[in-house]
Amino acid sequence: MLRRPALALIAIFSSIAASLATGEIEDLITDADRERLAAFDRAKQQALGEAENADSRTALAALRKAAEADPLPFSDFDMTGNWQCRTLKAGGLAKLAVYGWFDCRVTDDGSGWRLEKLSGSQRTVGRFFTESDTRLTYLGAFFVAGDAAPEYGAGTDSDQVGYAVRTGAESWQIEFPLPRYESTFDILEFRR
Repeated sequence: MLRRPALALIAIFSSIAASLATGEIEDLITDADRERLAAFDRAKQQALGEAENADSRTALAALRKAAEADPLPFSDFDMTGNWQCRTLKAGGLAKLAVYGWFDCRVTDDGSGWRLEKLSGSQRTVGRFFTESDTRLTYLGAFFVAGDAAPEYGAGTDSDQVGYAVRTGAESWQIEFPLPRYESTFDILEFRR
């Protein structure tokens, strides 16, 4: 006789656990960014295909290295601190562009890791959410140096979404599907 109440309790707790597992990101991510993440693999393959026709073999080698990196666990990795960061833009207008290194910083504000790109004309600020041990979701906002950084969710012109993966002992990157401007796929690389 106790089986049905026990099964009902298990069903209730499973439902609660499933809703808690989705976490804070589910309340924050926009529908447009859900769609971009759903198109992640398609956008990456399209961009890599377009970049194959780029003029610079050096830039193409940098893109291939970043795009083919095997993800490592974040569990024993501290992202906080100062980083050098550079953007690789693939597909779209220029087919492939690799920018120089700029300054970025990751802090822990008590609710998780927060990124700020500190130099260069194109900036980003945002937070990370755990997707798995080897992948984080980044929700950020794009802005131009000299302008105030908007909040994530302010609009499609500034909202950014991507997956962060660790690529080495002192390196990681964020991969952005279908960014708003210029390209089909961006990779923001980080090194100490």
